[in-house]
Amino acid sequence: MDAEAAKLIGAGIAAVGMAGAAIGVGNIFGSFLTGALRNPAAAQGQFGNLIFGFAVTEALGIFSFLIALLLLFAV
Repeated sequence: MDAEAAKLIGAGIAAVGMAGAAIGVGNIFGSFLTGALRNPAAAQGQFGNLIFGFAVTEALGIFSFLIALLLLFAV
């Protein structure tokens, strides 16, 4: 296998992490909305957890994107 082809395949596989982050963010906000609609009084108390979960999940997606870019342009 050519090194350039292996680099492109590796970057494509690393970019799959962005799909996982998108699914995770959707699950986080969907679960928050479900809980907020069931108990609106507790929604404000869970907002911090929502933002923290969003930030961590999105950071993992950005890290996978960074690895894909590193494989494409730095290696």
